[in-house]
Amino acid sequence: MKSYQGTKAPPTLAPLAGLWARSAAPTFRRRPRHHRPQTPPPTFSQRPGPNVVGETRAGRLRRVTWTADDRTDDEVFGLIDRELDRQQTTLQLIASENFASPAVLRATGSVLTNKYAEGYPGKRFYGGNRVIDEVEDLARDRAKALFGAEHANVQPHSGANANLAVYLGLLDPGDTVLALSLDHGGHLTHGSPANTTGRLWRFVHYRVTPSEERLDYDAIARLAAEHRPRMIVAGATAYPRIIDPEPFRAIADEVGAYFVFDAAHIAGLVVGGVHPSPVPFADVVTLTTHKTLRGPRGGCILCKAELGPVIDKALFPGLQGGPLEHVIAAKAVAFREAAQPEFKEYARQVVANSQALAQALAERGFRLVSGGSDNHLMLIDLRPYRAELTGKQAQETLDRAGITLNRNTIPDDPRSPFVTSGLRIGTPAVTTAGMREPEMLEIAALIDRTLGGDDEAAVREDVAVLCSKFPPYSMA
Repeated sequence: MKSYQGTKAPPTLAPLAGLWARSAAPTFRRRPRHHRPQTPPPTFSQRPGPNVVGETRAGRLRRVTWTADDRTDDEVFGLIDRELDRQQTTLQLIASENFASPAVLRATGSVLTNKYAEGYPGKRFYGGNRVIDEVEDLARDRAKALFGAEHANVQPHSGANANLAVYLGLLDPGDTVLALSLDHGGHLTHGSPANTTGRLWRFVHYRVTPSEERLDYDAIARLAAEHRPRMIVAGATAYPRIIDPEPFRAIADEVGAYFVFDAAHIAGLVVGGVHPSPVPFADVVTLTTHKTLRGPRGGCILCKAELGPVIDKALFPGLQGGPLEHVIAAKAVAFREAAQPEFKEYARQVVANSQALAQALAERGFRLVSGGSDNHLMLIDLRPYRAELTGKQAQETLDRAGITLNRNTIPDDPRSPFVTSGLRIGTPAVTTAGMREPEMLEIAALIDRTLGGDDEAAVREDVAVLCSKFPPYSMA
């Protein structure tokens, strides 16, 4: 397999206990050329670095790396050590989380964090941005090439900011927007009354069907014809099925609306070829870089060329100030990693693992919303399993047993969003760690044992044993 950043091995995140927490920008040595991983999906390869300290010449730093000697805040770095241990020894099943590669982490902790760069390449409000311009141009070019887009903005700090910038650029206050309801799998920025978007614009929400718990494109078309929205938003945070962008394009054209696809969750699956790409159909695609795309925390906007100037202006100066160029550099790294052939195998395995875990849970009495999964996540209705068990109780119980996931509302949930009747479970992170279908069966058994009343400490020990076989950051 081809490697990340020119190495011969795809990434399995490196021996970092101690070094990682002490290091804002650790150095990683490349593996020998003959090294090849034996089995997909790829995990992140070790690239430990030399113990080189900063040297000075004529009062200036000649070379900067970081060592244990640079650790000056034991309180903070002790907490980072503990978080690294938690990620190493517990199961990470939150659908919106993943493990970033050493290269991504190193770029995020680089000296680019020192630079102010308000504006865009070639049009900055500060001097000294010649190198920064090259970094951001590289990230934009890689994003466009990766997704086949005409224009890319890599400055959004998050997916929420990406969505808000699109609304600010293309809508007037009070315009009507059609989007998926939050309690049926949508996102806060899809017009929740608790969110700014629900206050500035008039959102009309479509929902999944009561029987199959899937999107009904005919019903969405009827709703669009009735309300004549200025914009139609597709995409979800808790919908376990494929979202077909083509019917949305037809519906938007019928009513003269913009079509925006929020691909925050599925961006990596799109790149990996296991989910239809919305880019050929949507006017704008928003996404995050830290979920299935396996990059740094942040957002990105892709759009048609003619919309580029208005989208860029809406983000800066309309919404954000100075961009996080260290994160933008890390996005560029992640885009290159996702362009490697082995990333397609990773995306395929994410879906295979999700389907295997969903089936195993169903066989143990858990009800799957919509009956299964086509993507990286599943939604569990806990009521048939144990009627009195809430999502909040299940999340907290599983957390004590070393199984990390999140409570989630299910369609027409009778409980509040803080309590819920469901769980959302995702497979991107455990797939990055190297787990495959057999481990999904084991995870289903661990979940069942925990929620079925088995001793939490005993389950926690078994979780630790499983995780020790698949460390995302190898401690060798």
